[in-house]
Amino acid sequence: QVQLVESGGGLVQAGGSLRLSCAASGRTFSNYAMGWFRQPPGKEREFVAGISYNGGSTYYADSVKGRFTISRDNAKIMVYLQMNSLKPEDTAVYYCASVNAPLLGDNMWPRAYRYDYWGQGTQVTVSS
Repeated sequence: QVQLVESGGGLVQAGGSLRLSCAASGRTFSNYAMGWFRQPPGKEREFVAGISYNGGSTYYADSVKGRFTISRDNAKIMVYLQMNSLKPEDTAVYYCASVNAPLLGDNMWPRAYRYDYWGQGTQVTVSS
């Protein structure tokens, strides 16, 4: 059984930083791409960032490009999302998700149906 557990969310002022973590178990983690999504209050879930199985390829939503960085540590079986220069519009529940493939084409990263396992989410609130 694959499990993904997010942590690191919280309340931060605009301009601040947070680092989210995702601990994975239940599959050979280093074989699979991973991604982060978020769901702002009252809105649809949206893609944030993706990373290939070995960290060699990353992809970002335009809204976070240059501010967020996705990374992974296969030895620790962890995925991270470093979020800098946070804005109130980054307020959302953030989800870690696993892809049943080592990497995706650029147009596939945002497609939620390509992710087969999801964490329970962690709340990020950015105050103005």
